[in-house]
Amino acid sequence: MIQQETIRQVIETQKGKLRTAPNSLKRELLPALPNNLNSHALIISGIRRCGKSTLLLQMLKQKHRNSLYLNFEDPRLFGFELADFQLLDAIILKMNVENLFFDEIQIINGWERYIRQKLDKGYRVVITGSNASMLSRELGTKLTGRHISKELFPFSYTEFLLFNKFKAGAGSWQKYSEIGGFPEVVKTDNSDILAALFSDILNRDIAVRHGIRDVLSLKQLSSYLVSNAGSLVSARKLLQPLGIHSSTTILEYFSFLEDCYLINFMPKFSYSSKAQAINPKKIFVIDPGILSVASQSFSPNKGHLLENLVYWHFRRQGKELFYFQEKQGECDFVVFKNGKFELAVQVCYELSQENSTREKNGLNEALNFFGSDKGIILTFNQKDAYIRNGKKIEIKPAWEFMNLTRWRTS
Repeated sequence: MIQQETIRQVIETQKGKLRTAPNSLKRELLPALPNNLNSHALIISGIRRCGKSTLLLQMLKQKHRNSLYLNFEDPRLFGFELADFQLLDAIILKMNVENLFFDEIQIINGWERYIRQKLDKGYRVVITGSNASMLSRELGTKLTGRHISKELFPFSYTEFLLFNKFKAGAGSWQKYSEIGGFPEVVKTDNSDILAALFSDILNRDIAVRHGIRDVLSLKQLSSYLVSNAGSLVSARKLLQPLGIHSSTTILEYFSFLEDCYLINFMPKFSYSSKAQAINPKKIFVIDPGILSVASQSFSPNKGHLLENLVYWHFRRQGKELFYFQEKQGECDFVVFKNGKFELAVQVCYELSQENSTREKNGLNEALNFFGSDKGIILTFNQKDAYIRNGKKIEIKPAWEFMNLTRWRTS
């Protein structure tokens, strides 16, 4: 049981920290967040330390000043229970606020019932969390039809440029591909932050939360996946190399890693959901900085690193992604939005005589399959165009393709 005075002190302390926090880069996601939240809770999820609290601060300053903010991961709130929300209610009434901002509220059992109650009473509610599954599971029961979900990721390449006042180009792209986009790392260039983050996620967010005893196997699996970003993987083929005795256990570990946004698994395109489930999936790691500190490889595959960055570029835009593989080869990405095909993209660090035929055949087969006459090949720094079998193919540097300059800070 928490004392009401303790909750009040936490709110005041956190409010003071927010008030004195320096202005920071306006995130790309901010303009897309809805202003009218009277009937729906806004859920913002993303990996730890990607900037969710900063985004809340920006919302507080720009859109919702008459607000209460509370981060439930404050150590003084350890032991907070469902009944303690009554104490919080008394504070909310006394403060006479209209907007409620809750950080990591999903760690409190039964939180969704409390949020439903606040929505029914007309409060505007914004929630952030670092576990996609815990949020979605509760949202699917008590908050069905009463929430809007958004995802926040580490800095995009464009945000990286704006923060550092860099120009788009091969040099800044190389820097971004080395340190990544976690805001604190971009500010300090301190990779130790990423090593600690990787360890915290595995130990606290996965092992402790899910009661995993064989933590060593979890860490070995995670290190293997990070080291093989951009490659295909299946649970069955990992049993012997990692010494894990059950593919079910590996699949559980996969889901835990995805829930924490550390790793995503991209399926092969098929109209059959069963075929998508049984075919190997491609591994993508949330940020190139994580690759630098957690990979077992001393010389990273430049093509896979480039592919990893392109994947998260599309994920930031809310695209549905698959790899395409048929008789003539593989196309790295077929991009969908709301179930409709939009684009086929091949990623190759450098087109050469040795790989040109393979890369072009894979892209061409995907274009034929989806009836499209335009495709893109993304490279490190090559630019060209050609027409093949009536299809126009653009070859672009990835840094040019991913530099979204249609928005600016205000």
